Amino acid sequence: MGLTVWMGLLRSLVIYHNPVTRAPLRRFYRDLLRPGDLAFDIGAHVGTRARAMRAAGARVVALEPQAPFSGFLRLTLPQDIRLVEAAAGAAEALAQMAVSSRHPTVSSLKSGFSETAGAAPGFEHVRWDSVQQVQVTTLDKLIAEEGLPRYIKIDVEGFELEVLSGLSQPVEMLSVEYLPGLPDLTFSVIERLLELGPYRFNPVRGESGAFLWDDWRDAASTKNWLRSLPSDAVSGDLYARLPD
Repeated sequence: MGLTVWMGLLRSLVIYHNPVTRAPLRRFYRDLLRPGDLAFDIGAHVGTRARAMRAAGARVVALEPQAPFSGFLRLTLPQDIRLVEAAAGAAEALAQMAVSSRHPTVSSLKSGFSETAGAAPGFEHVRWDSVQQVQVTTLDKLIAEEGLPRYIKIDVEGFELEVLSGLSQPVEMLSVEYLPGLPDLTFSVIERLLELGPYRFNPVRGESGAFLWDDWRDAASTKNWLRSLPSDAVSGDLYARLPD
């Protein structure tokens, strides 16, 4: 791999794999998860979320298809985290991932994502300059192997709907990345989640490790909030939870 690829890995480690980022996430997951919970980290990247889930006492399965991140995780993740060097999608397959060597966090399996995202605020300097062939599995297959998780985190740069298409039953709690400049992606995800169960929603802005709202809101309120965001607002995670 070229120097640009390794610089992309280093950039991600500096941004995400540092004490400033890790501390609020660990506090957040300690409140969110119980010891012994099963959690899936779909799009593990450098493993920050997977490690935080484990620190909360969860049993963690982490998926990451992209080199060199999968290799980094293979060498550095605790042995009790199961690493699957694959993506998740609607069906088991081989797929082509559009890769940004300098900004590897936005590499994506979503068809047309590079063209759509490239025109959105915040992506002006991103170039998807190579392609990787990756293995794709499904959430249903992981559940058949590991059991039903209490929580699934999904951060896959626009491919969230395809990941959820490979899930045929409700899970107590999930989170997906939202991009203010591309709200239609999140609207589609919300509709898919409602097909699975009566979910309610709460966002976390950026890496803050705190819910934005004091209450969990319905889909209509959540969509209205997303529509109100400036296109250049900070992205984050939208959490979905089944009623108690």
